[in-house]
Amino acid sequence: MSEHRRKPPQSPSGGRAAARRGGQPPTPPPSGGGRRAAGPASGGSSAAGPRSTGSRSGGYADGPPSAASGAGTGPASGDQPYEGRAAARRAAQGRGGGSRRRAGAGSGPGGTGPGGRGPGRGPGKKRFIDYPRFGKEGWRRWMPSWRQVTAVFVGFVGTIIGVAGIAYAMVDIPDVNKIATAQNNVYYWADGTRMVAAGGSQVNRQNITYDQIPKAMRYAVISAENKTFETDKGVDPMGIARALYNMARGGETQGGSTITQQYVKNSMLDQSQTVSRKFKELFISIKVGAKVSKDDIITGYLNTSYFGRGAYGIQAAAQTYYGVNAEQLDPSQCAVLAALLKGPTYYDPNGNTGIDPAATAAANTARAKFRWASILDNEVRFGHMSASERAKYTKFPMPQGPKAQVGMTGQISYLVATANQYVEQHSKPQITAQDLDRGGYQIYTTFKKKDVDALNQAVDKVRKKNIKPGGSHPYLGSDPQYKGTDADSNVQFGAASVVPGDGAIVAIYGGAGYEHNEFNNNADTSGVPVGSTFKPFVLTAAMTYGTNHSGGKPITPDSKYNADDEIVIKDHNGQPVLDKDGQPFRQKNEDNSMPGYLTLKVAMQNSINSPFVQLGEDVGLDKVRATAIKAGLLNNDSMASLVPSFSIGTSTPSAIRMADAYATFAKSGVQVDPYSVTRVQHDGNDVAGFQKPKPHQVFDPNIANTVTNVLQNVVQHGTGTVALGLHRTAAGKTGTTDSPGGTRSAWFDGYTPQLSTTVVMFRQDTKKKELLPMSGTGGNSSVHGGDIPATIWTDYMKVALGGMPDAGFPKATKIGPPQNEPGAPLPTPTMTATPTVTTPPPSTTPPPATTTPPATTPPASPTDTYTPPCGLFCSSNGGGNGGPTSSPTTTAPTGTSNGGGTGGKGPGGGGGTP
Repeated sequence: MSEHRRKPPQSPSGGRAAARRGGQPPTPPPSGGGRRAAGPASGGSSAAGPRSTGSRSGGYADGPPSAASGAGTGPASGDQPYEGRAAARRAAQGRGGGSRRRAGAGSGPGGTGPGGRGPGRGPGKKRFIDYPRFGKEGWRRWMPSWRQVTAVFVGFVGTIIGVAGIAYAMVDIPDVNKIATAQNNVYYWADGTRMVAAGGSQVNRQNITYDQIPKAMRYAVISAENKTFETDKGVDPMGIARALYNMARGGETQGGSTITQQYVKNSMLDQSQTVSRKFKELFISIKVGAKVSKDDIITGYLNTSYFGRGAYGIQAAAQTYYGVNAEQLDPSQCAVLAALLKGPTYYDPNGNTGIDPAATAAANTARAKFRWASILDNEVRFGHMSASERAKYTKFPMPQGPKAQVGMTGQISYLVATANQYVEQHSKPQITAQDLDRGGYQIYTTFKKKDVDALNQAVDKVRKKNIKPGGSHPYLGSDPQYKGTDADSNVQFGAASVVPGDGAIVAIYGGAGYEHNEFNNNADTSGVPVGSTFKPFVLTAAMTYGTNHSGGKPITPDSKYNADDEIVIKDHNGQPVLDKDGQPFRQKNEDNSMPGYLTLKVAMQNSINSPFVQLGEDVGLDKVRATAIKAGLLNNDSMASLVPSFSIGTSTPSAIRMADAYATFAKSGVQVDPYSVTRVQHDGNDVAGFQKPKPHQVFDPNIANTVTNVLQNVVQHGTGTVALGLHRTAAGKTGTTDSPGGTRSAWFDGYTPQLSTTVVMFRQDTKKKELLPMSGTGGNSSVHGGDIPATIWTDYMKVALGGMPDAGFPKATKIGPPQNEPGAPLPTPTMTATPTVTTPPPSTTPPPATTTPPATTPPASPTDTYTPPCGLFCSSNGGGNGGPTSSPTTTAPTGTSNGGGTGGKGPGGGGGTP
């Protein structure tokens, strides 16, 4: 039996943990002499807590333990006591520095291992980077000290400063002249031959010196753009940080916030809004601010800034907007030009609706006036102008209208404008108007030179023959405000030609040319109501959806509707629509005849309004609008007002969009968005975004073919017979809008299987931007879509389709039985006499008297046709103008015309006429 000894008392020293344990009461031995937990054979107090203060005996306790045992490196005196093989193994592990943390053997407080602070070996060494922190427990072990935090921050800032210093030392100021030199844009016809070179070296820019720039211009720009320009170092650190933060989080991009930064961006860098470009701008701006004088910076900025209308620099801007040299600008004009630097698209009083519909002349003028006044006030505020001088400038100095760009005459200017607009809308990443003005692009278009020339010649032929400004044709209407005016003044034409099933725009007519001060592209403008050319969309909706009384069955062209003049129109719920006076709204037709119930085919043929106004209500005007949008029209503001006259053309789509929508019928219901550019290259690389638009089947083919059949009848027997001069299969529709005073617009939309073309004619007050009546224009009491526009269409299509086969349209099958309007007379049953030996065969026997329709049935010809009273253009279109209009409770938006056609007493004005 082994000898049992009691261990001698150990030193109470052994670190803070041991001291804490020394202050605790000794643990009493377990009753019954049970085995004690073994502790290390040597070393500091156990990490196991109070239990480690007990005896280190390897056998059974034969008495109470010493309170001081378990600390230090061994007994205070005498031999090492024998503690068993387990104690020996633990002692060996402590000396060997095992991977597990053991009581008394690790580096913790009170231990004798490496780093221990017990009395056996003394305190251990701390690491160079004391993290996790030495001597801390729990979460404090992972909490950095203030010295560590300070060191990391100082190191980070030092690194940033070092990198910035290196970048600043390495960056050079780029060569302004090389980077700012513009190139030509080259435009190509559809066959790949060169159309025109524009932009780039032809950019309107003439550099001037500092002394030639008015002091008022410099102060206006400083007051508007950068009030600290004369004292700052070229950059605004807070502005840069704000811009970087916004771009990093995907927010709105921001440009340079100082004049120096904007000068660097304009003349030394590209226009991308990226973080890398922003850093380049920052370092170059710092160096420019340090090495370039303020006079040179403001001169360079004003010589390279874009002011709109293709004008780069203050000299070109002064000539473009005020027709003077920069030295001749007064402070008020300088403030207007300074306002343009914020964005000429939205601050040019002339407007830029081709880029953004919101940039109208009225909206832009309001914005420009506000900013002009603000800049003048800021000049006083910042000490650049006296209050007494500011008081002189109370009237806004309206800039002059745009002038034609050199070399951009005739239709070329409109073709380039159309292509540029398409490039801006579809390029990825976006190519801006400013990018295009800098040049360097090769733009391949869909325009065919032969077709463009043919369309231009067709318009010129009609214009020379009929339109003679100078008082030859005075106004012939009844409106006293136009008495004595020249009805041939301000006459405008627009046209577009689109390939069905493809969408390619092969020709447009935008106007007489920029050189004749016609700057609006009439092929792609809005604001002219389409009149009765909208009716095919109503018929399409009726055949697609049915009506509120057809039980889901489609309305067919053979369905009959009341075609009488001034019938009461009922809404979709069958209740009368009320006019603004609270009285039932009555739709006015082109004339006062009362033909009774006619088929929709005949009503379309003769362009009678009342059946289609009521049909639109029965179908649901929302469904009519959706149908027109499916065909290809844009869902713009003019499509928002769903009043009864909406069905007869209160909306104002462009000629391009109308040609594309009719092309959907020509291609049996397949719609393709119109496009004018097939490819764009820059520096030899293709720009993305110019894939051909994809076709979509938007209407049932048989429904689209049925509409085509109805529109063929319009050309063959109705208001569009002028188009018979084409001598090939064609379909089309006339449209005229009217209001008190006379016709406001005249349209002809027609197509063959190969080509869809729209022609529009109107008069417009160029200052007020409103339509004028055409009563007396061309020497005619009234103008209709079936005469002048249809003549232009026919002359053009003869040339454009020359050599193409007359393929004809697909045949339409019957949609279903007619679904007549409630109240329409039932078809009269056919009475067949019983044959006898004395009675001739039924085929030769006149119908008996009993087959005569009841006396209450409105008379109709055997073929169910209707011939309106013969007017001035009766031989070609079968109709003239209508009567006065009145407005119901829900009116169309005020604008260029009262409605969709002639003589309607209804919402939005009148109904469509030929």
